[in-house]
Amino acid sequence: MTRIDPAHIVGTGGALGALLRYLLGQWIDADAFPVATIAVNVIGSFVLAALTFAGSSETVVLLLGTGACGSFTTFSSFSVQTVRLWETGDRNRALINAVGTLLGATVAIGLAWLAVGR
Repeated sequence: MTRIDPAHIVGTGGALGALLRYLLGQWIDADAFPVATIAVNVIGSFVLAALTFAGSSETVVLLLGTGACGSFTTFSSFSVQTVRLWETGDRNRALINAVGTLLGATVAIGLAWLAVGR
């Protein structure tokens, strides 16, 4: 049996995650507040935690964790959007974005632990 290069596994997952990220961004149209970014970061946190708690194989973690979740989630967009909200004087939304993302991702990890990790 031929072993697949791990870079190809990650790249395939990355393509899938990037496409899903794009489609979700199109589906959730939120100009005033970065709802799509919060959603991808919370969903990605849940999926990565579920993979981890389930004891997924190295190949599955490379494909779905490193590849798909890595390209689906976006810390850089979250950071830039938070700073932009702050700079434009929308400080309440900036704080809601920052706290909401962190809290949502943490809760998602807890839910994954409850669903898979026990």
